[in-house]
Order: sequence, then structure tokens, then C-alpha cells
Amino acid sequence: MSSPTNTEETMSARIHDSADVDPAATVGDRTLVWHLAQLREDVRVGEDCVIGRGAYLGPGVVVGDRCKIQNHALVYEPAVVADGAFIGPAVVFTNDLNPRAVTPDGRLKGADDWDCVAVTVEEGASIGARSVCVAPVRIGAWAMVAAGSVVTRDVPPHALVAGVP
Repeated sequence: MSSPTNTEETMSARIHDSADVDPAATVGDRTLVWHLAQLREDVRVGEDCVIGRGAYLGPGVVVGDRCKIQNHALVYEPAVVADGAFIGPAVVFTNDLNPRAVTPDGRLKGADDWDCVAVTVEEGASIGARSVCVAPVRIGAWAMVAAGSVVTRDVPPHALVAGVP
């Protein structure tokens, strides 16, 4: 039997039946999307990625090629994750500098009442389990954030950071 060619079976993404992938989301070839993951509208996930069980990618999030976003990670818009990055289990990216449920006059806040700010993860960076990245922050290329850290400032390329400020 000859080796497989670039057919739909060898090239297409594999998305578990229980995953919630918006029709306006784009998922690259050979990417795996596991149980109960949610990819919202206009999400773009590159090729050869793994999106773990229960992971959440907010509207417009961009994920490069060959990334791993582990189980129960919460990646809120407008995050950008570059090629080869690792987002550990239960990592949270925030997106609001002034999180409130209501406006000063008591109205429930809506989309027009706040400005999204991004967490940006550069190529090859790694963010350990249960870390929280408080936007706006940039994690430099090939940097490593230790498990359980709270990131409140930019992390330089190739740096190792740990702890809670």
C-alpha cells in the first residue's frame, strides 16, 4: 500500500463532537480540538495545534502553528499566541484593566463599556499551569513563566519568571 497523500483525511483538523467551534472560526490542518473546548467567532488557530479539553478561546483570538493550549485554559480576546507557544492547564489571560459588572450609574456593563486589552505570547514561550496573565502584557520569545505565577509586567525574551507579586 502506498503512503498517504494530502487528502482531506490526512490534512483536516480533528474536532471532538462535544467541542463548540463557531462556524466563523478557522482551525488549521492537523489541529486537534478536544472535548468541551469552545472556540468563539473569528478565532484563528494555526496548523498542528492541540486545544485541550474545556479550553476557551474568545472572539478573535489568534493562535499560531504548533501551539499547545492545555485543558481548561481561558484565553480571552484579543489575545495573540505566536507559533510554538505552550499555554499550560488552567492558565487564564485577562482582558479588562477595570473589571466591573456595572457602570458607575448601576447599569450592567456591555461590550461598549470597556476596552479589551491583550496578552501577547511570542514564539516558543511557555506559560505554566494555573498562571494568570493580567493584560496588557507581552511574554517574550522563548520565555518561561513558572506554574502558579501571576504576570503583571512584560516578560523579556528568554527570561524565566516565577511568583506572585
